[in-house]
Amino acid sequence: MARPVNPTRRQETLGRAAGYVLDHGLAGLSLRPLAEALGTSPRMLLYDFGSKDELVRAILAEIRRREERLLDADVRTLEDVWRWISAPEREAFLRLFFEVYVDAMKRGEASPLVEEWLAFLSSRVDEATATLLIAVVRGLLLDRLATGAEERTDTALALAASVIAWPQ
Repeated sequence: MARPVNPTRRQETLGRAAGYVLDHGLAGLSLRPLAEALGTSPRMLLYDFGSKDELVRAILAEIRRREERLLDADVRTLEDVWRWISAPEREAFLRLFFEVYVDAMKRGEASPLVEEWLAFLSSRVDEATATLLIAVVRGLLLDRLATGAEERTDTALALAASVIAWPQ
């Protein structure tokens, strides 16, 4: 009979693995360098997570949980969302988000990534407005990451905020 996975060790490993992926991205992720950076072995990673795919899913879920905890539930304006998501400390998260998003699109599995944001925003605005908000913010974030044009993207977001209704 197999020994049960140690949940404390698994959670600690997951936390460190999430940090590693935020620093290095997912492209070309290999278990051997990841395990070495975490002070464990590829065999233990597979033991704790079952497979590389399960490990990656767990890492992405952990990163998403971290970000959700940081997002203030009492967002009052679109500018509040923008300031939070475009803050310099979120750059690693955003780069990873777009890496995962493009990979999911290649596999035809990007819909859940959009649905998560739709669910969050639809509690505040109607679905069409939520869709527009997602498109505007996603596009401006991609532009900002690609060009570093903070002032231009901030100005564009302010323009969008002046024409997109956000509930008071």
